Amino acid sequence: MSVGGGKGPSANGQASGAKQSAPGGGKRPGKAPTKPGQTGKRHGFRAGAASKPAPKPKPEPRRKTAREVALDTLVRVMEAGAYSNLQLNRALQDAGLSKADAGLATELVYGTIQHQRLLDDRLNALITKGFAKLTPWVLALLRMSAYQLLLLDRIPPHAAVNEAVVIAKRRGHSGISGMVNGVLRNMERSLDELRQPIELADPVRRIGIAHSYPDWLVRRWIDGYGEEIAERICASGNERPHASLRINPLKLSREKALELLAASGFEAEPSELAAEGVVVSGGGNLAQSDGYRDGWWTLQDESSMLVADACAPEAGMNVLDCCAAPGGKATQLAELMEDRGQVVANDIHPHKQQLIDEHAARLGLSSVLTVVGDAGKLTERFAPGSFDLVLLDAPCSGFGVIRRKPEIKWTKSEADVAAIASLQAELLDEAAKLVRPGGTLVYSTCTIEQEENEKQVLKFLSRHESYELDAEWPARVLHPLRTNGIIGDEFEGMVQLLPQHFGSDGFFIARLKRLAT
Repeated sequence: MSVGGGKGPSANGQASGAKQSAPGGGKRPGKAPTKPGQTGKRHGFRAGAASKPAPKPKPEPRRKTAREVALDTLVRVMEAGAYSNLQLNRALQDAGLSKADAGLATELVYGTIQHQRLLDDRLNALITKGFAKLTPWVLALLRMSAYQLLLLDRIPPHAAVNEAVVIAKRRGHSGISGMVNGVLRNMERSLDELRQPIELADPVRRIGIAHSYPDWLVRRWIDGYGEEIAERICASGNERPHASLRINPLKLSREKALELLAASGFEAEPSELAAEGVVVSGGGNLAQSDGYRDGWWTLQDESSMLVADACAPEAGMNVLDCCAAPGGKATQLAELMEDRGQVVANDIHPHKQQLIDEHAARLGLSSVLTVVGDAGKLTERFAPGSFDLVLLDAPCSGFGVIRRKPEIKWTKSEADVAAIASLQAELLDEAAKLVRPGGTLVYSTCTIEQEENEKQVLKFLSRHESYELDAEWPARVLHPLRTNGIIGDEFEGMVQLLPQHFGSDGFFIARLKRLAT
């Protein structure tokens, strides 16, 4: 997560298609035997038809278990680089699991990826031939099973081991199932020792193994935030993300939405961070709720909601969202503008234009205009200085959403951070040209990397003397940030939200003003 499996294997029930000879070896008294390729007749029927057995019906395919669905998802993430959230969603839709089993599969996928380094550290001592010779599905099975043994108290150890051996027998041969059984039985016998806290003098390796992050990333966060905060970031990234909704103020108030959600069986409470936000648990799939279908609310993280709030758009404005898909911020801007004025929602991917249009229509918004184009070439389409407000929610490393897409920890590198920071600088320079004198430019990312955030903005300001940071944010945005000590009295106009602050995504937001002269 993208932040989806398949149906179970069909049994090979085989119906015989061979012709059957008549009783007695195919000969009848006084009749010549039928030659090969010649049709014999008896009362208008083909010879032997009466004795041909009916085809056997094919048995129904065996449904996959929760652990098999989880295993298939983990292998797809390992081999194809799929986003865990998208791949798991597809797998769950195909598998038709019960709610409880779907919950188990989800827990196993996210937990195994989140704690991968710790699991590998504990498994490595038990696998005599090392990881290098293991096929991806066997490695994924061992990791998934080790996660259950080491970190899931509610699953009995013997059940985790037995299920792993059953899967190994179905997918491999006796040698593989024997190896899986031996490794996991040894782990089961050593659980007390293996569950002991990691004690290492090097804080990078200690945090990296204990919370399962690569050393290079832990080192960057220690350098940027200090050891204590870096460890909090890592621990928070392994927590389960909560669901949150953005209430559409054009249709109902947040108070009314809370009443409706409670009446529908959801546990809901107002967001501490976002004025239109509601934090929800229990009650089912929010994307299939009547309120979602009728445009009363949108699924969106609380930190993400804060971006449009910081933009503070006014009715009648001409606004540009440079990288708009899937449309959450663009539609929120339109809602805050009371659907008066225009929000141009641009994205580079043509297939996402329909997604944004569908969101706007569902919410009853007519002020959103979707366009397709490269955000680095927007001045070829729009005149310089033609927008009152420009939002650049830039492509980024995504380290603020590790809860939702834990594989990011293992697929990104320092080189990726440097490359994406270079792209962001180009996009910022282009977006700045489109803001009218006296207008506003808002830059945001869903990462906590300083090279992509504070340092990026400071470099931009050094290149553009016509811009300055703007600290005049709406009071409703600043209040929870000050109350929780995230910003102080010397607020300059940019903020870094860390995942442990509100249990929401890590987000960076900077508001800049283009000088009138």
